[in-house]
Amino acid sequence: MKLFNLITSLLYVIPLALAASSNQDKFERYQSLSRLAPIELDDSSYDDLTSKPRDFYAAVILTAMEARFGCALCRDFQPEFDLIARSWNKGNKNTEVKLLFGTLDFTKGKAAFQKLMLQTAPVLLIFPPTAGPYAKVDDSPLRFDFTGPISADQVYSWINRQLPDGPKPPLVRPINYTRIVSGITILMGVVTLFTVLSPYVLPFIRNRNLWAAFSLIAILLFTSGHMFNHIRKVPYVAGDGRGGISYFAGGFSNQFGMETQIVAAMYAVLSFSAIALAMKVPRVADNKSQQVAVVIWGAVLLGTYSFLLSVFRAKNGGYPFFLPPF
Repeated sequence: MKLFNLITSLLYVIPLALAASSNQDKFERYQSLSRLAPIELDDSSYDDLTSKPRDFYAAVILTAMEARFGCALCRDFQPEFDLIARSWNKGNKNTEVKLLFGTLDFTKGKAAFQKLMLQTAPVLLIFPPTAGPYAKVDDSPLRFDFTGPISADQVYSWINRQLPDGPKPPLVRPINYTRIVSGITILMGVVTLFTVLSPYVLPFIRNRNLWAAFSLIAILLFTSGHMFNHIRKVPYVAGDGRGGISYFAGGFSNQFGMETQIVAAMYAVLSFSAIALAMKVPRVADNKSQQVAVVIWGAVLLGTYSFLLSVFRAKNGGYPFFLPPF
């Protein structure tokens, strides 16, 4: 009786041991092929990698890389998937989770595409283990569909959410030495150019009149409603209902694009008139020329300001102020 129980136990244990050894051999065999990049699969190796039993996870991306299929997303994401596999394979020393990465192209895996009834690519599948401590009751693959350009960080985060809790290797992007060298070269070129041109450029940059002109132009643009036009997308002009063109919109909360330019021009004339009366006219040495300049600039100031008030009255009939001659 004891001999019969011993034989029965051996018959039960030996297949389990053989299956575990077979799983271990299969994992080590495929892991040796994916040190730096995902395993390039075909129909046969895909069936073998995803066959039961398996005590490891398998992440397989199904692609259509040839140009005749027109899958630009497949070609764009392949370097990102290589980065994911390389980061995991290099940094999985402290994790107990077994994970293999593979790539199955349509030209080598037509039977697998037909079996999965895939009509689009790329598609990422994660096959959970069917044996071992992390075995899943539902061993159907988890699917990630690409709806647009996806980065390696997004896919790697999704893969980590499907794995058991615990430490996982980080995603490490290689140092882009080309970009660093290009940046240093451009920076040195800019510094050299600035050093050579500084004796000629600095006098212009330090010119107070130049900065005053830029400041005045900016003030005129924004006080005349230039930003309002960009925000509200107002029309340039509008019809007046009688076959003509209306340059000014009714109401203080409305305006046209042409109106903004007219108002900015009036503000500019008023500004230059005030500047001329305050700074230029007092420097005129001849008394008669100075008197003539005062009269001219005073007339320009009076006429422009009168026209500005008339525009305010045209926009709102209740505006109480006016100034001759308008």
